Amino acid sequence: MTCKAPWDSSSRPRSMEPTAGCTPTVSESDLYRTIQAVLPKELDVQQSWVNKGMLRWTLHKKVQNNPANNVALVRVVIKELEKAERLDSRKFIIPLLHTLMYAVIQTAYIPDELYKRVYDFCKRLLTFPVPYCTVGLSYTRHMKTERCTPGLMYQRMVVAEQSLRNEHYPLQERTFVFADSEIFSGSLGEVLRDDIATSGSGSGSGGFPTPLDHMRSVVQHSIQAALGDEQCHGDALAQALRGMGQDVEPYFQEALAAMERSAEEGGRGDGEQLRSRLQQLYNKILAAADTDPLSCGSLCDSPLPNPEMSFHLWTEDTDIWRELAKCVRSSSMSEQFSVSQDQEAFELCDLTGDLTTPEMPRHSVMSNDSGIERDLPSSADPSPTSSLECPAVCPSGEQCKIEQDAMRLTRRGGIKMKPNMNESLALMQDPLEDHPGGTGGGTGRGGTLQRRAGRSGMQLSFSKQQRHFTARIVAVGDDRVLGRLAKAFYSLRKREARRLFLTMKVNLQFYYIPVSKDVTLAPAVKGNLTTRENRCALGSYLGMVDPWYECNIRSLGATIPELAKTQQTNTSRQKDPFLSDVISYYVRTGRQPVYFTIYYVKISFSSMTKEPAEDVFLSHLEMEFPEFKHSSTLPKEKQRKNSAEICGAVVTMNYKKVTLSGRDVDKGLSVRTTGCQISAIPASETEDLNCLTLILNESQTKSKNNTGPKIRTCNIKIRTLERRSFTVTLDRDSRRTFSDVQSIEIAPCLDPGYCVQKSMRSKFSSGEDNDAGLSKFMNKGLPLPINTFAGIIN
Repeated sequence: MTCKAPWDSSSRPRSMEPTAGCTPTVSESDLYRTIQAVLPKELDVQQSWVNKGMLRWTLHKKVQNNPANNVALVRVVIKELEKAERLDSRKFIIPLLHTLMYAVIQTAYIPDELYKRVYDFCKRLLTFPVPYCTVGLSYTRHMKTERCTPGLMYQRMVVAEQSLRNEHYPLQERTFVFADSEIFSGSLGEVLRDDIATSGSGSGSGGFPTPLDHMRSVVQHSIQAALGDEQCHGDALAQALRGMGQDVEPYFQEALAAMERSAEEGGRGDGEQLRSRLQQLYNKILAAADTDPLSCGSLCDSPLPNPEMSFHLWTEDTDIWRELAKCVRSSSMSEQFSVSQDQEAFELCDLTGDLTTPEMPRHSVMSNDSGIERDLPSSADPSPTSSLECPAVCPSGEQCKIEQDAMRLTRRGGIKMKPNMNESLALMQDPLEDHPGGTGGGTGRGGTLQRRAGRSGMQLSFSKQQRHFTARIVAVGDDRVLGRLAKAFYSLRKREARRLFLTMKVNLQFYYIPVSKDVTLAPAVKGNLTTRENRCALGSYLGMVDPWYECNIRSLGATIPELAKTQQTNTSRQKDPFLSDVISYYVRTGRQPVYFTIYYVKISFSSMTKEPAEDVFLSHLEMEFPEFKHSSTLPKEKQRKNSAEICGAVVTMNYKKVTLSGRDVDKGLSVRTTGCQISAIPASETEDLNCLTLILNESQTKSKNNTGPKIRTCNIKIRTLERRSFTVTLDRDSRRTFSDVQSIEIAPCLDPGYCVQKSMRSKFSSGEDNDAGLSKFMNKGLPLPINTFAGIIN
């Protein structure tokens, strides 16, 4: 038995190399067996779930260096999809569909009849229920464009992910991996950082690929995808492009212009115009390299490079937005956004400030200044025009003091804080796009208890703000890192409601890889999600509703520690970038979000001099009385003597009991308890409701069970009636623990975009119906969307 792990294979060259003929080196029967092993099955055990993610990665590695292998994979997978459709095996459709599209993007040339089979199947998915029709609609649009303009998906993906400057496709993307510093401060952080660094140096020469290398790959793939092996000699084209050096950029721009022009035409015609343009470009490239034009020959592979990716240990709450601001102000982005120096200084100052404060930092003192320059004292001339107007010598300290006071009264240009219509529309764009036919669900229980998932296929009637930059934020850790992400997202939306900056420029996409210090990993099953021992409850939930997420992403919780051990024992072995490859696959194909409500909590303290605190949580809130926690550890004899005290403290609970009918009922009760657990993650698939579940800690003297009565609500207020105070811990994070607490109030967060629109409407209405206009169709709550492969599969 070998000790060699699947990721320990030697790095294959990623440069353009010719294939030896059209016969696939991997047979279709071998590909079929691998695909059958990759598909998730209900009876799979823990180790099988982990292996399936590695098998999926190995499958794409098998075919990435041979165009014929990719074509064979497309044929096998589309055949399996048609078989799953006939047998109504819907659980295989999403995994097979993502595998198919990932192969289509990387295939050098696909015959038109194969394009038609893929497009027809995706179109038939539109008659399926959610989420199959949602994923099918997305891929139908892609395949319709790809069939008319072959190679367009590969070209746009490389141009956006590698930030290649051009005049025809302005969109750019970047992936930010933020790992919890408490989990990834040691060997786990090193293996993830080294893997991401290795993915950037995946060229055959051993160095980092340059933008010119990516331009050559785009030109190679675009010409081969349009002309095929009957009109293009891949080896000759690759050699000609390699010998051009800096001169390859004009050909890249010409290929990009031809492809984008064809895409804008919307497939009018049979594609002959595009083939003619690329045929002329092909002849021009070979002529510039003094090579005779060759009409046919084997094609070259041009593997899809991993996106530009950066690794960060998340230590401060503002790290995410600081990195985004630096990226927006980089040289490649500043030309598109044209940020002025005054605006940049103001926004950067605001960004680094305290994002949790409800008001804009003023940095001012009380003043009697009227704001009119003629009201200034005559001795304080605000703006001397030349050095002649200023005394050359200060005769005394009083004169210097007067001049210093005058300089403090100098007027500065102000910034207009009233948002215009475009800024207000940009802030409302995300809520309208996420749920354009919404009923205002999310707060106040105006909608359904069913959790929202997937993207809407409806097109908005208004002209939306075009955002040229997409930031894909990958959070790695347990429930604590998602709690910090929810807090950072809420703080950003509050800041953007006061002064727009990132919202008008950046499209945010969130991803999550559950990893905890406890390396034990069990498949997500019903009734085993919200136990106290499970620190990745939200990741377990995503694995339960999306089996493909379970195989490829949640399994990394066991793979990353194993990789760290392997790296410590085999430091000299060259490795393929396994983790960054999986992250790349996740951010490229995981485009169906699952929405988790962010809950607001107001914490009041026992001390009258201490101001109430405001915070948010995403998955879990724990309330407990410290003295009873200590008493529960005493011997049973002492517990019997102090049973009255160990029963807990008396608290009152006022809440709205949620019902499936939407007719919420106000409830109130007083109970003696030692604490409670409030969870937003359902315990099983049958209890998947978008609300909070409160479970009282069982009294030590009443029952042997570990669970108390359940309360389902979205709004609740808890207050102690005794002099005892309790502690509150948010999202299982000890860094977010509040002590000496007297009461808490919990409610879903309101989206600042909705608040802005509602306040604008209230100025022009009588007040009876503030939810008019666009605010009537907006989601009132602020959910955190976590992207998965399928959303929620019932």
